[in-house]
Amino acid sequence: GSICLGQEVAWNGKRGTVRYIGGVKFTAGEWVGVELTQPAGMHSGNVMGVPYFLCAPKHGIFAQVAQLVPGGATQAAAAAAAPPVVPASSPAVVTPMAVAATPSGGEEELATLPSKEKTTDGSISLGQIVTWNGKQGTVRYIGDVRFAKGEWVGVELTEATGMH
Repeated sequence: GSICLGQEVAWNGKRGTVRYIGGVKFTAGEWVGVELTQPAGMHSGNVMGVPYFLCAPKHGIFAQVAQLVPGGATQAAAAAAAPPVVPASSPAVVTPMAVAATPSGGEEELATLPSKEKTTDGSISLGQIVTWNGKQGTVRYIGDVRFAKGEWVGVELTEATGMH
């Protein structure tokens, strides 16, 4: 089925309302901006300085249509697992980028990209314990991603409280 503005949907088992459909500056393709009912998102509808839609902080996410379940019904298959991907920062602290969703099949896509051992500036290494958004995790990937430019760091959180 198709997705339309104002429609109730579920993303990774979380309920929300479609607030934006279209292109974005941070990656190619059509994306759906969703305002979640709970603060389980990554942003307020503003990503990298571009206001796509407006919602409360940590209530906004972007997803592909295939990642959404129309009507807000939960679906275990919608909870695709991939480590959170965040940009490199200073040692032992990783600051999140306001991008909440990877393209469909993100885990498989990340697995095919070779990881670097360290960030370009040498401040973060594979296997290093870091803090992301106040949560402890282990660096599992460093390098390029297919959904955005720049050097990115994939973090596996110690507790299952991440986005993917």
